Amino acid sequence: MAYTATDVKNLRERTGAGMMDCKRALDDTAGDIEAAVDLLRTKGLAAVAKKSSRTAAEGLVGVAVSGTKGVAVEVNSDTDFVAKNDQFQDFVRSTTEVALGASSDDVEALKAAAYPGGGTVLDKLINNVATIGENQQVRRMKTVSVSSGIVVPYMHNAAAPGLGKIGVLVALESEAGADVLEPLGKQIAMHIAAAFPLALNADGLDAEMIARERKIAGEKAAESGKPAEVQAKMVDGAVAKFAKDNALLSQIFVMDNKTPVAQVVEAAGKAAGAKIVLKDYVRFQLGEGIEKAETDFAAEVAAAVGA
Repeated sequence: MAYTATDVKNLRERTGAGMMDCKRALDDTAGDIEAAVDLLRTKGLAAVAKKSSRTAAEGLVGVAVSGTKGVAVEVNSDTDFVAKNDQFQDFVRSTTEVALGASSDDVEALKAAAYPGGGTVLDKLINNVATIGENQQVRRMKTVSVSSGIVVPYMHNAAAPGLGKIGVLVALESEAGADVLEPLGKQIAMHIAAAFPLALNADGLDAEMIARERKIAGEKAAESGKPAEVQAKMVDGAVAKFAKDNALLSQIFVMDNKTPVAQVVEAAGKAAGAKIVLKDYVRFQLGEGIEKAETDFAAEVAAAVGA
């Protein structure tokens, strides 16, 4: 089957692949556009497999809000250069918008969801890997919502609207107006970005983390040589302080450096004449928890030139 320049153009628009890749795909499939699409997708899959051994710890966090629901999504890439790429930014922005319509925080379900313009989120991701040339992964997502009130988004050092390296969402449940909730939510979001709470309250802290802190505190108390009952109180005190310092509601508000966040919220509610509940939050920092491989740049350059 013969093909025309228009076929090449259409194939490129459908897949985002390079012009020469589209021509080769049409050559290999005797001009069958659908078969060429499948072939390019197969090459995209191969590109993902080839690059998946790299550590993708760069990229962008996206946040989006619609009504009383908000979502944060992290999409990783090999290098920070990709975060400045318009195609990658469009993908993160669109994927975050798709995530707003999701019924759960299941990343695999998100990747299987329909992507604007056709195909799925995974299809677009595969195409991005093939065309941009770097490993990319949709790593995680989290949704927060309230029955009444507001979800306030905040992006620290934004790379573009709704995109950056530290994304925060604050869910405030209340009958108070947006004129009260938005500035309060933004201040709390800025606190969250700076203070890095590990949970909303002490009960939400990871049990293994608490056990580890208790073990460390126990070892320090044992070194004191004090009676067992005193050591037990020392351990309980250390664990309680750890919980207070790392749970959002008990953290000291960074804006005044003296008031617990829970009291800030309570006072705002009293001033507004309507109870305000800090129901939930999200803090996504790009690459947190990913171990980056240390590389010797000079050795990489030498290897590349065959030195």
